[in-house]
Amino acid sequence: MTVFLQNLLGGLSIGSVYAIFALGYTLVFSILGIINFAHGAIFTLGAYFTYALIGGKFGFNGLLANFSLGIQLPFWRAAILAAILAGGVAVAIERLAYRPLRRKQSDPLLMVVSSLGVALVVVNLIQYLVGAENYRFPDDIYGRIPTAINFGSEANPIAIRTVQIIIFGISGIILAGLTYFITGTKYGKAMRAVAEDPTTASLLGIDTERFIMLSFFVSGFLASIAGTLVGSSFGIAGPYFGIGFGLKGLAVIVLGGLGSIPGSVIGGLLIGMVESFVPDSGYKDAMAFAILFIILLVRPQGILGQKLIQKV
Repeated sequence: MTVFLQNLLGGLSIGSVYAIFALGYTLVFSILGIINFAHGAIFTLGAYFTYALIGGKFGFNGLLANFSLGIQLPFWRAAILAAILAGGVAVAIERLAYRPLRRKQSDPLLMVVSSLGVALVVVNLIQYLVGAENYRFPDDIYGRIPTAINFGSEANPIAIRTVQIIIFGISGIILAGLTYFITGTKYGKAMRAVAEDPTTASLLGIDTERFIMLSFFVSGFLASIAGTLVGSSFGIAGPYFGIGFGLKGLAVIVLGGLGSIPGSVIGGLLIGMVESFVPDSGYKDAMAFAILFIILLVRPQGILGQKLIQKV
């Protein structure tokens, strides 16, 4: 029972982060119909932004060797500011890599290739500036909290890492806030209208370009928050540590259903749960993608996806 509950909460914790990260993919895909492969690079960039803003010092490699900003913001402020900066970078990527191709009505595949190129540029720029060292956040970024909380008794302890509980709580708040934004605000409803039919939305007076930029900003904001949460728990494993999460995010949105926000949440939690109950860490990724393969054989459109009806 102890191991089961530990795995359960651990799976919910990392699964909720997968869900946040995958929602950024979903927002862009629902509007443009393409996968933004630069999303993983923004995930990495957000973690580095937060590390720098809390006063972190970079290593001995890279152009910014032994550099620090000289400021030390509280973790919560640093995470929010880093997410805003990452959202700005995502908007810049949209303007440089997507908008020119979109205005020329280029093939969507060209935009996918463009996003891959941007991802490589961002990752290599990070490595050029700060090197490839691993960085860890201070142990007290969440305040003076116990390392673990016992949900059992003294005779049968069920110790859960406090960081996992905090990450799960933060992720739940973010998911609830995003759900309200999408369904309960006029900006969210306008984004849904643009995602449903950009041409009709434009005819109704909605500035589609403005809401495409907003979707990229929100996507970058979510990627940065996810990167910061993962970095606070496991550390920043070099400039390429967002690549693995980028692949996992793709699995989540395909599993949940392309373009489905609830599907992304369910898919993220499901993959997190599957990983947590795999005893050997070397097989976690393989098991998650095996589950994805099996479900897609039964339901190709994903858990909450809808079948595409093609008119002929």
